[in-house]
Amino acid sequence: MSRGFVREGDQEEPVVIPPRAILPDAAINYVTPVGKLELQEELTDLEKELSDLKNENETDLRRSQTLIHGKIKLLKERLASARVLNPEDQAQDEVRFGALVKFKNLTVNSVQELSIVGVDEADVAKRKIAFTTPIARALAGSKKDEVVTFKLGSETRELKILSISY
Repeated sequence: MSRGFVREGDQEEPVVIPPRAILPDAAINYVTPVGKLELQEELTDLEKELSDLKNENETDLRRSQTLIHGKIKLLKERLASARVLNPEDQAQDEVRFGALVKFKNLTVNSVQELSIVGVDEADVAKRKIAFTTPIARALAGSKKDEVVTFKLGSETRELKILSISY
């Protein structure tokens, strides 16, 4: 039907399903055991939210259901591709996936502590960074007391590893 025969008020905005955290092409979806549990809890919460939906307005109900179904679909895809890496199985003297790394930025003389986790677990406010981030890649493979060069834009920073724990 031509758009000329559709009333303006009858048109509905499409439901936009927010994408999950970006996982680079060909990257394995590594998660920690805690991260896998968090993803499963998120799925349970979404399924409960879907079953609890009660809107009097049919359009709002349909839009809410579409949004939640979309989120569930994306989450199930992530869960299906998740590969759990147990931090305790990593080389304990080296920065690897699941490590809690304390380092000193020698360039600006500040100390930071970060956990290297999966893309869906990453939360900067909780000092958890994805293993795909440039700083995590720069730190990977380093050992205690080693100095790592980290390039940030046109700036280069020297990072000294103070401690590594799992």
